[in-house]
Amino acid sequence: MKEIFEKLLPDQAEPPSRARRKKQDPDEALRREISALFGLLAQIYGADRLVLKAGKLQVLTLLRSNRPEEQVLALMRLVTEDPSWGPVPTKAEVPTVLADLKDQLADQLARRTLEEQLEKRVQEKMAQRQEDYVREIRLQTLREEQGPENPQTQRRLEQLQALESKRLSGSALEILRPSTLADVVGQEKAVRAILAKIASPFPQHVILYGPPGVGKTTVARLALEHARQIRHTPFAADAPFVEVNATTLRWDAREITNPLLGSVHDPIYQGARKDLAETGIPEPKLGLVTDAHGGILFIDEVGELAPLLQNKLLKVMEDKRVTFESAYYDPTDPHVPEWIRQVFAKGAPADFVLIGATTRSPEELSPALRSRAAEVFFEPLSPGDVARIVEQGAARLEVALESGVADLIASYTIEGRKAVGILADAYGLVMYRQAEEGAAEGPVTVTRNEVQEVIQTGRLVPNAPHRASAVPEIGRVFGLGVSGYIGSAIEIEAAVFPAREPGKGSLRFNDTAGSMAKDSLFNAAAVVRGVTGKDLHDFDVHVNVVGGGRIDGPSAGLAILLSMISAITEQPLRQDVAVTGEISIRGTVKPVGGVYEKINGARQAGMTKILIPHDNARELPPGIQSIEVVPVATLEEALGHILASAGQQA
Repeated sequence: MKEIFEKLLPDQAEPPSRARRKKQDPDEALRREISALFGLLAQIYGADRLVLKAGKLQVLTLLRSNRPEEQVLALMRLVTEDPSWGPVPTKAEVPTVLADLKDQLADQLARRTLEEQLEKRVQEKMAQRQEDYVREIRLQTLREEQGPENPQTQRRLEQLQALESKRLSGSALEILRPSTLADVVGQEKAVRAILAKIASPFPQHVILYGPPGVGKTTVARLALEHARQIRHTPFAADAPFVEVNATTLRWDAREITNPLLGSVHDPIYQGARKDLAETGIPEPKLGLVTDAHGGILFIDEVGELAPLLQNKLLKVMEDKRVTFESAYYDPTDPHVPEWIRQVFAKGAPADFVLIGATTRSPEELSPALRSRAAEVFFEPLSPGDVARIVEQGAARLEVALESGVADLIASYTIEGRKAVGILADAYGLVMYRQAEEGAAEGPVTVTRNEVQEVIQTGRLVPNAPHRASAVPEIGRVFGLGVSGYIGSAIEIEAAVFPAREPGKGSLRFNDTAGSMAKDSLFNAAAVVRGVTGKDLHDFDVHVNVVGGGRIDGPSAGLAILLSMISAITEQPLRQDVAVTGEISIRGTVKPVGGVYEKINGARQAGMTKILIPHDNARELPPGIQSIEVVPVATLEEALGHILASAGQQA
């Protein structure tokens, strides 16, 4: 570099000594500054490149000049790379030009430093990308040669297969479950009704109503198996039965996820399959309605479906097809697979028969859903039905039952599923005791002791806490109520005392029974005077619903009236007769709801007779057994059947 300086600036190449610096002229400091700037340029561009650059810009003559002004002009042309920059600045302008020159050199140095840093980072990133690319190529090559399996995935598969090979005693309930429609107990009418609607050339959608544990799901499964075997039905031999519980069905109103109807996973936020996401193609996810195409879609607890989802389901049932939409779908994109193009263009097939089951009452379901489906009601199981289910279960388990075991279980549950569960628990208890005692294997007998122990450990309570009695009582009568699809006997009692002052008596009633029951009490009070000739204002009357059972309807009116009349006239009432009906202030018995369920509740409580409103007689099914059902239109008719003396004379 020294030689180049000598060529360009021969008079300035050697810096003066300290002794000589004091004798220099005032321009010496300016020359040293110019020389330093030239050296800085040589560091930036390189000495050889700087000489070449000076030649191209025609500033070599200016650089060799002894005039600082011309040297400054040469430096400025080198920095700006502009050969026309000029004219030669005056001595007074030189400091200003030098300051501008320094600013431009500072900008160039900063830019050069930043470019070097960026270039370094770019080189590092490119090297990293190259390593990642090579690694990905290697992995892809390995996958193509070896497939998706590796030692770790093989170990996980072996662990999963080992788990699949293990089975516990949970299969007991599978053994106890009915395997044919003939094994279903107590639902003969419901089974015939379902087969008439399913095993048909034109099957219908069906909604099944009834209490839990009476066989709705089992009958739905078996009905499809039966329909497959009939030639005139549209169900193929491999027709699917898809089951889902509406209480566990989770979906998103924005259609991000919808396992029932299906949804679309967009390629950005929801993570479509990698090969689709890389090309920006949305991925349709088909739902259960498409899985059930050509078969049956069974929705348990269908009344729990969200209203919006119900409406969407009804639309699919009408169109027999599910449509899909996505803002990411481009029909002109040549990379879209044909199956995705068809799903977005035509939709997915969903031609199925819906069977919905619910424990709700029909009024609680959507009218639109009910209008598109036939309705079948499952009957509550009687004690005899439950006992038969227990006996069938014992036969499948190949165990003997001690006398009275089936009836004992039937007195604690009205659900077939719960009954066989108690039997399975008692069976397990017998097997445990045999193993504990070291007894030899042999015939197994389930006794009342094992069943009683299961009942005690499970803290079960009898189905009918109020039982019929052959002993008449004064002021006590059995009414009937319905909760869901389960009827029950309600004990109502009345006590009458003379008022402390004539005409200032009181009428009391437990508020927990509900406002409708209280209205029934006042209606009954209006009838008492006409029947007995006594003014209730001369008595303190207390009416109580034992246990505080809530009565939501007016059907307890007749029972309340009978208990009050019995208490005032001191005439005993039969305790094996239950009554239901609304009472008017003129003493007529008005119709009520849930008559069939109330008959089952009376039968469960051991009643021999039930009094119902005359207008409800047309609702009775034929062939009612084990209990006498008597329609009555007036209070006088009811008294003729429930007064102990009248019953004895009859």
